[in-house]
Amino acid sequence: MLGLEPYVGAMVLVRFISACIELTGATLMARFNRVDAALRVNALLGMAGPLVLLTATAIGVAGIAGEMPLWRIGVIFLGVALILLGVRR
Repeated sequence: MLGLEPYVGAMVLVRFISACIELTGATLMARFNRVDAALRVNALLGMAGPLVLLTATAIGVAGIAGEMPLWRIGVIFLGVALILLGVRR
């Protein structure tokens, strides 16, 4: 994929898919042109964000797992968990 490392390519692909989902959501909001429908679409998009973050992080960690001590990988996942905890309602 464009000369990228396989793990980087997979992370890029996940982010491109996420961007397509976000653009589709924005298009649906504009098409429905109602606040209640836009809030429903927004709620669905809000659930997709953390899943994309976890997926891209897991792919990246899998790519460096052999090069990094286990405790540092744990710190990465702890950081992701703290981000998800911090953005919770």
